[in-house]
Amino acid sequence: MSERLDLRGRTVLITGAARGIGAGLAYEVARRGARLSLVGIEPELMEAVADEIRATHGVDVIVCEADVRDRVALAAAVDRTVAELGGIDVVVANAGVESAGSLQNLPAEEFDRVIGVNLIGVFNTLQATIGHVIARKGHLLPIASAAAVSHAPSLGSYAASKAGVEALANVLRQELAGTGATVGCGYFSFIDTDMVSNALDRPLATALRAEMPKIIAKVYPLEPAIQRLADGIEKRGRVVAYPDWVRGMARLRGFTQPLTERFVGSRAADVIRRAEADERASS
Repeated sequence: MSERLDLRGRTVLITGAARGIGAGLAYEVARRGARLSLVGIEPELMEAVADEIRATHGVDVIVCEADVRDRVALAAAVDRTVAELGGIDVVVANAGVESAGSLQNLPAEEFDRVIGVNLIGVFNTLQATIGHVIARKGHLLPIASAAAVSHAPSLGSYAASKAGVEALANVLRQELAGTGATVGCGYFSFIDTDMVSNALDRPLATALRAEMPKIIAKVYPLEPAIQRLADGIEKRGRVVAYPDWVRGMARLRGFTQPLTERFVGSRAADVIRRAEADERASS
């Protein structure tokens, strides 16, 4: 079993750090004594997060503007983090975007966008930081989703991207065996963030949620998810999941997809067609 990772004095790099899970985790690991490199495409929001963390917790925080799809900008962010904070102990590859729509009608450029940020962006983040994390015997934590395990209709691009993230984590965990560095993977359902709120405001999402069991359709609070992530980093957990049923779903994935298709997919085709027609009519 790997030694527990004390966050005090460690450097944590978080992508997608301007809001939601990324910002929330930044506050929590700073409370536990970590230094921070906040990476993302909204520098003003990240600076506000950084200012509050410095004022509240007195730890070093830097802000690096970089799109995870841009390998040059990401490499510069990593180099700056190492130069100014002395190395990288923990990486949370959190940057992501949402999307919904039937595969028949989803614009190809939208599919490319989701795969580009959610999957290629995670690959870029991991590849740029692996060597530094190995050097510090640290921890890498890409953020997948419950959608990596259960593939619901209308989430083709999102589910594919998050399943890919899970695969990257599983592969990297094996590749780093014996180095002292460890790899986890985060799995969440609907968490109360701006991204989820924006996604659920759409007619298609409203229609599909009406077909889901209430436990799955529910939007869960952010704070417990943040606590799970921070605890998972310190414990070097292989799986970090919230709410609890997501962990169970991951363990029972052989049963999960047939159940998804039975309770959601059986009615989804008509629901999607109607919702997409309504969206086209209103646009």
